[in-house]
Amino acid sequence: MVLDARLIAILDPAQLGARALDAARAAEAGGATILQVRMKHSGGGAFLRWTERLVGALTIPVWVNDRADVAWLSGAAGLHLGADDLPAARVRDHSPRPLAIGVSVGTVAEAERARAAGARYWSIGSVFATGSKPDAGAPIGAAGFAELARRAPAGMPCLAIGGITAGRVREVGAVGAAGVAVIHGIFGASDIARAARRLREAVESHCAPPT
Repeated sequence: MVLDARLIAILDPAQLGARALDAARAAEAGGATILQVRMKHSGGGAFLRWTERLVGALTIPVWVNDRADVAWLSGAAGLHLGADDLPAARVRDHSPRPLAIGVSVGTVAEAERARAAGARYWSIGSVFATGSKPDAGAPIGAAGFAELARRAPAGMPCLAIGGITAGRVREVGAVGAAGVAVIHGIFGASDIARAARRLREAVESHCAPPT
């Protein structure tokens, strides 16, 4: 099955509170192809409750950041794992049900480990400076993205993350990005649907289509 990861909207419901469900629906209406739930500072119970609500409310796939247990229990379609999270291959091999997995890649060493992970996509970055992820490290720029993307297995969708705006999609698309993952550029906007729509249009214009 083709994975449509052209525009991943990354949402922390704890930050938006009562607005979170409407914000997720607006991102979907604007063209997000995946919603990733990321709750770094919330307990497992709250994480699970929010993810189950979002799985039930949206038609696009809902993925979970970091927490394999929440992904399994909520019925989420996928799980995103960072370089310091559980090993992707072990999670996949021991999952009680099929679960697509994406991984973060920010260095050459992480790229080499990711090659053996059996992931469905690589999220490469931080490409540009971002305030959404304080531990993202120094931005690698478009050239750094290209260097890491060249190390991906053939056919692997490589997504750009970190400081992505509609105006920067052309730059990452030119070096091989198949899509983008965005936090503040969508959920920090006053009009979430419009922000997602502008990003989706930029991706369709400048990034390679899913295969």
